[in-house]
Amino acid sequence: MIDIKDLRENPEKYRRGAELKNVAVNIPAVLDLDGQFLRSQQEFDRLRADQNELSRQIGKAKTSEERESIKLKAAAMKPQLQELEQKRKTAESARDQLLLQIPQPPDEDVPPGKDAADNVVLYTHGEPRHFEFKPRNHIEIGKALDLFDFEAGVNLAGSRSYFLKGAGADLHQAVLRLAVDMMTREKGFTQMTVPVLVRDAAMQGTGFFPASREQAYHVTEDDLYLTGTAEVGLTAYHLDQILEESALPRKYVAVSTCFRREAGTYGKDTAGLYRVHQFDKVEQVVICRNDVEESKRWHKEMLGYAEEILRRLKLPYRVIQCCTGDIGVKNASMMDIETWMPSRHDGKTAASGYGETHSASRLYEFQARRLNLRYKSSDGKIRFVHTLNNTVVASPRILIPILENYQNADGSVTIPEALRPYVNGRERIG
Repeated sequence: MIDIKDLRENPEKYRRGAELKNVAVNIPAVLDLDGQFLRSQQEFDRLRADQNELSRQIGKAKTSEERESIKLKAAAMKPQLQELEQKRKTAESARDQLLLQIPQPPDEDVPPGKDAADNVVLYTHGEPRHFEFKPRNHIEIGKALDLFDFEAGVNLAGSRSYFLKGAGADLHQAVLRLAVDMMTREKGFTQMTVPVLVRDAAMQGTGFFPASREQAYHVTEDDLYLTGTAEVGLTAYHLDQILEESALPRKYVAVSTCFRREAGTYGKDTAGLYRVHQFDKVEQVVICRNDVEESKRWHKEMLGYAEEILRRLKLPYRVIQCCTGDIGVKNASMMDIETWMPSRHDGKTAASGYGETHSASRLYEFQARRLNLRYKSSDGKIRFVHTLNNTVVASPRILIPILENYQNADGSVTIPEALRPYVNGRERIG
């Protein structure tokens, strides 16, 4: 949620921010409701002060008739106070519902753009492999080596469903374990196991509602939602808490099963493992001081962890600065990593061969305000924290570049060296 005081002082900042993000909001309506709220509050406070003054006069009254007269005046104010209180609550509720729809303005260094087509490539790492034979896509590889079963998945759970089998399941688990080990043993993150069924407040608090409500699965009987990322649980863990500055930053990592409806993607990437309803993801979250430069440093650091995983797997990738129209309502800035997937290459442009595998975001106070997550600074003041999140690795999508880049002419697949300790030293699947 954005700061209402800042909105009052800088309405154009938020109007322009929403325009850059292609989000329709009515800033004048929010300010009008805010004005109603403030006027009702001020009138309520004035009338309450008058009532309190009358109460004090009762004790000073010299006669019973005078006391009764004062009591009647004080009692006559009660309906007015109730009416003003209701007006205040009504205006505040309507204002806050609209406030939830106002996106965080993008940082100035985020390039303007309408959608992903306007994203900017910052740099690339590694060279795509040149095959001396006709490479197969991951679907063909998986079928030949019996790594997964799409037909059974669709039969059991509908479109975009799958089974991972044998060495396919082993690779999936190996990647997740590599990522968790790196983050906990080497980078000092605390591992968490988080709920994947959460209340509306957690989804709204982390900024996934109301904007992306259509992407979440709703368990109506219990009024709970399946999360699409461990970011929800990791960030909302400190809901309504005040942390000590000395305890910051908090660095959390979790591997969780994630669920996404993929609403609006009908007919897009329907085959294979690229866009599925259920997957596992290792997610990192950092909660730090309210300092823009510190947030930017953590953003770069967290992105680097994801790059390190890809370098250990020896997969070519490129880093993308997402444009204003592609960073979502809650992010001040977002950078994606796209990994080289030979089957996505159209033979014309290099860009066509990359597919998104990671996303790193900085959110400043946006989530903290919604979650009422604060800290006590060294000067004694209470401030909202800053939050950041990033994908360490998500599977089975990451299996696409692994299988396609490590395939051999004889139909086998070489297991990346970094994963071999997690598959009992096995070097090939064939």
